[in-house]
Amino acid sequence: MFSVPTLVSLLLLAVPHVVYADPCVAFDAEFNLLAFGLNGKDWNAGQQSSWGSGSATDITASGRPPFDGTGTTCYLAQFFNAIYVLNGDKSNPSDVHIYDAAAKSWTTQKTNTNNFDLTNFAAILDHDTNVFYALSKGDLWFLDMSSLKAATSSVLPWTNAETSPYGSDYQPTMALAQNHVHFIGTPGTPAGSAEIFVIHFSFFQPQAQAYSGPQFPATHGQTTSFFQSEGVQQEFAFIPDDFSNVYVINVESNTTTTLAAPPSKDTNARYASSITALVQLDSTGAVSFVPYKQGDASTNSAATWSSVAPIAAVAGTSSGSSSAAASGTSTGSSGSKTSATGSGAPAGTRLSGTASATGASASTTGTSNGAMSNAVSFGAIAGVMLAVLAYLH
Repeated sequence: MFSVPTLVSLLLLAVPHVVYADPCVAFDAEFNLLAFGLNGKDWNAGQQSSWGSGSATDITASGRPPFDGTGTTCYLAQFFNAIYVLNGDKSNPSDVHIYDAAAKSWTTQKTNTNNFDLTNFAAILDHDTNVFYALSKGDLWFLDMSSLKAATSSVLPWTNAETSPYGSDYQPTMALAQNHVHFIGTPGTPAGSAEIFVIHFSFFQPQAQAYSGPQFPATHGQTTSFFQSEGVQQEFAFIPDDFSNVYVINVESNTTTTLAAPPSKDTNARYASSITALVQLDSTGAVSFVPYKQGDASTNSAATWSSVAPIAAVAGTSSGSSSAAASGTSTGSSGSKTSATGSGAPAGTRLSGTASATGASASTTGTSNGAMSNAVSFGAIAGVMLAVLAYLH
């Protein structure tokens, strides 16, 4: 007969060892796909031509953030080949972590929030000025990153620039294109239109911009901008929370086209774009992509999503289509809101890697505001609990 301590130990063995994380994806200036915080490590999956097979390169280096914050977000400063990470350290949420992609090194930049709420905002990083613009509770804030690819000893301030015309209750969906910030789903704005803030003139346009083509819904969602080999972004992808489509908005022609919705219907997913691909990192840690050819609507409409195999090979993840998140069960509340893409989507706490258990069945359940994305079967745990109770009685 097992002793009580032995039975308790068996119960603990039935529960998988889990590591909570909130990873993110970004591209470097050469458009290698980088995944940060998966299985406690960082990975370089290479360029798009290599995503069909192989293994990603471990680029984990000292000085990196723990990627344990709520709503960790990553941004490419293309001119400087640097990745900026917000909310990467729950113990120091105001820190901005800087990854120099050429030197493969990390530094930590201190900031003064000046009452900027790091738990409730959406943000974009402007391509030309290298300034963060963030909307939080109706106020527009900025953080000037100058030409930084490594931290300085100075403390950088978040500055409250002005109050937006959209009200404090607007849950922001922000996108960047042509040095303009585009806001989707603002109160009273119809489907297929976006409000605009002109960065270089610090000016909210008085009227919404309408776009011809398929109408994107006037709802919350997530966004990411497609880069150019030269110049500023001209298009951004909008992934609404209803996953009706991926809508690609071109701000030069004022038109909209569509891509297939991502495999994981996960409102807590993160997105990144290169010139020729849109990438999704879902709450289970699965990374998928769809190819994109700018200006070719017929090719894009037929494009399909695939797993980024090199990351799946090293991080123990697979296509998000098999997860519970894919069925729409992973949803967020309107509480803590941050986004790597400017969406302001509620941020769930991601679990890196996959769960495994001795004598128990593991299942992927998705996450919602801190829930485990990989959890041991409840029935297996319950069975062990009943065995303990039966022994005690």
